Amino acid sequence: MITAPSILSADFRHLGADVSAVAAAGADWIHCDVMDGVFVPNISFGFPIIEAVRRVCDLPLDVHLMIVEPDKYIGRVRDCGAFMMNVHYEACTHLHRTVQAIHAAGMKAAVTLNPATPVELLVDIAADLDMVLLMSVNPGFGGQSFIANTVNKIQRLRALLDRTGSKALIEIDGGINAETGALCAAAGADVLVAGSYIFGSPDPSAALRSLAAL
Repeated sequence: MITAPSILSADFRHLGADVSAVAAAGADWIHCDVMDGVFVPNISFGFPIIEAVRRVCDLPLDVHLMIVEPDKYIGRVRDCGAFMMNVHYEACTHLHRTVQAIHAAGMKAAVTLNPATPVELLVDIAADLDMVLLMSVNPGFGGQSFIANTVNKIQRLRALLDRTGSKALIEIDGGINAETGALCAAAGADVLVAGSYIFGSPDPSAALRSLAAL
């Protein structure tokens, strides 16, 4: 299982130390949730924070843009050192063009679906994607409870990817812990994003290892 701790739940007074700690504990990626207060009802952080993370960590950066008009920022995300750029299906009018532009910028392209967005809408672009992120909470805030229907969505997405010949990874974000992570892994997930479960744990390294072992 690929683990991607979300810095949204890190202690921003000691962000460098928190990122370095999960990197040393064996995290595979660092997940960066960018929120604009328009697409989602919250504002998180922007490019200076991602650049700061890049300076203290060599792990791949998985940048998740929960914003309107993400196309405008493809170059900025690349310049921050991201290897994966996540855009929301719901925020992209011309999704195929957006995916092409992300690839042209030298990054992997991922598409994120909100909980109420069916996976079947990706059938005509699945083969062009490097990853699909399924939100297992409604985006905007950390610490929410896992939406049980996500397990069904993972199974349907896995079948769709197999049917279309897509090699895309399946990433899950929201309410992930050892129990919900195990459900996602059994359903076919490849990548688990976890914030409060890792950074809010008295032993972040043990929490991370519990997900990596799934």
